[in-house]
Parts: sequence; structure tokens; C-alpha cells
Amino acid sequence: MVSMNFIISGKNIDVTEGLKTAVQDKIGKLQKYFTPDTEVHVTLSVEKDRQKIEVTIPVKGNIIRSEQVSNDMYVSIDLVEEIIERQLKKYKNKIVDKKQSSGFFQPEYLEKEYMEEEDVKIIRTKRFDIKPMYPEDACVQMELLGHNFFVFCNAETDQVNVVYKRKGNTYGLIEPEV
Repeated sequence: MVSMNFIISGKNIDVTEGLKTAVQDKIGKLQKYFTPDTEVHVTLSVEKDRQKIEVTIPVKGNIIRSEQVSNDMYVSIDLVEEIIERQLKKYKNKIVDKKQSSGFFQPEYLEKEYMEEEDVKIIRTKRFDIKPMYPEDACVQMELLGHNFFVFCNAETDQVNVVYKRKGNTYGLIEPEV
């Protein structure tokens, strides 16, 4: 019996009972890590032959997220479950604050020690002057530098934002929630 709360939606795809069952069965395997009624947001989408699944699991202070693309939605569903399970094991000590998170994770997960693959190591720090500019200008600057993201101060909002390169020669903007 699946005790996670699935919110499944589709973009350019009819979310059939078969797909819903596959998602609930496969992602439901993760319930051993989470408390009952944990919300799991799943979006299935199709773009040409790209079958994509995005899974987001909000837990206090963190968002566990993965997206996988293949030419077969069932393969994408299998892949995304494996990736999330790997993330949970790898980052357990980073995402679990026993005092705050005990309401989100199963005791067995909280108590079990997983081999930490490698600690996250920041090997380089850069400092630079953040100049106010418009997001479009920041995209141009990013392209001139040959980077795939660019941090800047948004001239319209006076807040630190990030523009980034997306697939298909499009751009994204990340701005803080107010």
C-alpha cells in the first residue's frame, strides 16, 4: 500500500492509469525513507521523442528533486527513482537535521549510516563586483563570457538574480522569493 501522497500531472501527455500505477509503484519504493503522507510532485511531459519525468519532494528546509529524460517514459520513471534514492543516501547527513526533520523521514533512514561517497568540496571561490543590469543584458554578458549562468544585480528589483542557459537556446531567470 502506497502511503505517499502523489500529485501527478502531465504536459503534452495523457496520464493514463498505467503511467500513474508505474509512478506510484516505482517512486513508492522511496516510502521507506519518508513518513506517511509525504507529498511527491510528479510531472510527466513529452517533447518530440523526449519522455521526461520531474519529481519534487519538499521536506523541511530542502527540496529533493530529480528529472530524467529518455525515449521511453517507463525508463525515465525507473531512472528517476534510482537517482533520488542515491541522492538520499549520499546527502543524508546534509539533509537530515534530527531535531527538525524527524517529522519527515522514517526512523530507519535517520538511524542508518550510508557510505558517504565524497563530501562536497568547494575548490575555488570567485569574487566580483555585481553591477546592476537588466536580465536581458545579463544574458548577453553571460554569452560574451562563454558561461552557462551569470549572477547579477537586477536593475529593476535591486536584488541578486541569476540568468542561466536552457536547452534550445533559451534562458532562465532565478530570482529570490520576497
